[in-house]
Amino acid sequence: MENVNQAEFWQQRYEQDSIGWDMGQVSPPLKAYIDQLPESAKEQAILVPGAGNAYEVGYLHEQGFTNVTLVDFAPAPIAAFAERYPDFPVKHLICADFFELSPEQYQFDWVLEQTFFCAINPSRRDEYVQQMAALLKPNSKLIGLLFDKDFGREEPPFGGTKAEYQQRFEQHFDIEIMEPSYNSHPARQGSELFIKMRVKA
Repeated sequence: MENVNQAEFWQQRYEQDSIGWDMGQVSPPLKAYIDQLPESAKEQAILVPGAGNAYEVGYLHEQGFTNVTLVDFAPAPIAAFAERYPDFPVKHLICADFFELSPEQYQFDWVLEQTFFCAINPSRRDEYVQQMAALLKPNSKLIGLLFDKDFGREEPPFGGTKAEYQQRFEQHFDIEIMEPSYNSHPARQGSELFIKMRVKA
């Protein structure tokens, strides 16, 4: 799919409420990660790309994180988020293609990955890794979840394996954690890898 068509595809999915992957809540492993962060982390620049309904962004905001940026190229979930959180800074709600974000304009201390990687065409995964590394400040982190599962389908979500992910990420990242998630949502138990990677300087 071309980018415009992809944006239309996701917009339609949200308009039709055809979002079966949506858990309707903060992902438990990511909530647990956020909950153990020190107070000093609350001013760090955080990116949540392809955020969709952005429960994690909402949770970060509720916990007092002040520099969180939500990016999605479907306007519907961004508008819904802005309605739920009218006090969230509008400048941090970006309706754009992640792949077109300029590293000269945007630099982040860490990125939260939650069902974005699995939503893009697998042919763009190396491009994802390169763009993610470019948007992170030196020695900064990519945190989140990847599906450790083959969905056997030609539309999102697209799965993968730990071996594939290691091969794709290791050129630009030092992989500190890539292990089965022990505290996944019941619907995803046994099918997620928790990741913590540090971009190479």
